[in-house]
Amino acid sequence: MANFTIGQASDASHVKVTTIRFYEDRGLLGKPPRTASGRRIYDATLIARLRFIRHARDLGFSLDDIGDLLALSDDPTRNCSAADSIAQQQLHEVRTRIAQLKALEAELSRMVTSCGGGAVVNCQVIESLADHAHCASDHPRS
Repeated sequence: MANFTIGQASDASHVKVTTIRFYEDRGLLGKPPRTASGRRIYDATLIARLRFIRHARDLGFSLDDIGDLLALSDDPTRNCSAADSIAQQQLHEVRTRIAQLKALEAELSRMVTSCGGGAVVNCQVIESLADHAHCASDHPRS
């Protein structure tokens, strides 16, 4: 089995070196073995794990959820209902964010469309931003 330096593992997994160290500190990777000179050694299994983490992050999973998913993947005989539940929750959160973004898009579109130019004193954008009551919808607040 081939061994890789942290830089090579970074290139192979498309995860930055600093992020790899962060994942190690968070316990998502575990501590890789080291050479006599103290350099980390990564094998194909750790690189696959890095790719798993990277893909899960790309899909918006939290680090806690990724830790749970990794724990599940470490025991292939377990029932996958827990993994499905985690993915269902992530899907729900994505759909909620999409709905919030659509509401923001509608309000911003309304503001921009209603602004006919002219003096700032009559600007619908400024007026809407100054007082939420001027908004047409109850868009999410951050």
